[in-house]
Amino acid sequence: MDDFRWALFDGTITSNDLNAQWWKRRCTYQGISPPVKRSENDFDAGGKYHIPANVPYVRYFVSFVLQFQFHKALCTAAGHTGPLHTCDIYRSKEAGKKLGDMLKLGSSEEWDIALEAITGTKNMSAEPLIEYFQPLR
Repeated sequence: MDDFRWALFDGTITSNDLNAQWWKRRCTYQGISPPVKRSENDFDAGGKYHIPANVPYVRYFVSFVLQFQFHKALCTAAGHTGPLHTCDIYRSKEAGKKLGDMLKLGSSEEWDIALEAITGTKNMSAEPLIEYFQPLR
């Protein structure tokens, strides 16, 4: 979606090929095709909330990576040992305090400050995501 939006804004996509470019990207990046023949009389991108509302979709990708980074940090605070996918922080006062302290920041701080408060670093990492799903690999 962001690639479509950026190409539209920079003029790569014109009003003559909006729908064709939408479906080209859906097929390339998501592996899906339209259920019926589409034309430029259709505007399927408008059916995805994020396009007309101008909401960047990359935030979902970032949040997916961060949730595993948060999970690992909270598991560490809870004293969990063993595979990450088996961690349960339920009833851990230490993990609860760490999460609570981070949430108390609200929107008063930039996201990297909140990340540092819970993980100890301002850097995003996909390593906890990879570790979590390691048994499936």
